[in-house]
Amino acid sequence: MTTLGDYELLSVIGAGNHGVFYQAKPPERLAVDDELVAVKVLTQNATEADFERFARELQVFASASTPHLVTLHEAGQQNGRLFYVMKHYEEGPLGPGTRSQAATIQALADAAKGAHALHEIGVVHRDIKPGNILVDNGRGFLSDLGLALVWSPGATTTGVGPVGSVRYMEPDLIYGERATRSTDIWSLAVTANEALSGEPCYPDLPDTSALEIFRHVLHTPPLISEHLTPELRTAIARGLAPERTNRYPTAEAFALALEAAGGQEQ
Repeated sequence: MTTLGDYELLSVIGAGNHGVFYQAKPPERLAVDDELVAVKVLTQNATEADFERFARELQVFASASTPHLVTLHEAGQQNGRLFYVMKHYEEGPLGPGTRSQAATIQALADAAKGAHALHEIGVVHRDIKPGNILVDNGRGFLSDLGLALVWSPGATTTGVGPVGSVRYMEPDLIYGERATRSTDIWSLAVTANEALSGEPCYPDLPDTSALEIFRHVLHTPPLISEHLTPELRTAIARGLAPERTNRYPTAEAFALALEAAGGQEQ
């Protein structure tokens, strides 16, 4: 694939749940200052109804009042494939060992504040992980909207794709609990542990079958790295409290706890 609509696709910059990200040259009509944009093309075929629902979710996402979410430009559909276009973030996704502890904490805190802004307008992200936190000029931006869930009364999960990587997923969801802001707080805490230490919370996660993976997550407490400072371990541990009511009340509170644990200005 070299073109998508009037976008010139230059190279693949990443692949994850539900689709592939391309670096692309934007058409003049988009009227953006950046020379490049990122285009995510979802892998599954979609109907017109799927596109309308997807576009509505993107509009809700874009309505959140925060600088900590990726900047969206537009969404489209071509030959049954949904895609959306966003700002290209030069530093790419958050990964362990690629930045200083202070820079990693900053990006994590920014992403948590972005999640909080979504929660305040009734949206649960449901797929927070290191690959979905993009970094640019030292700041973090929460990305990848394929699993956003509007949890206002009567709302249901979007049909865009299955639940994301299990090792970042709140165990309550496996039991069939409804996604809430605590769902994202759990994922943020797992992500923080891995991004700051390079060690996953589930180091022995099996790869034999979905059933074995779910069983392991349900019966194995998440591990917090011993290589983190006591302050960071304490901050992350509250985000991983088994009972939702014992976690942070908001993702913003988790962001502030991370910043305080890292000795950063809030």
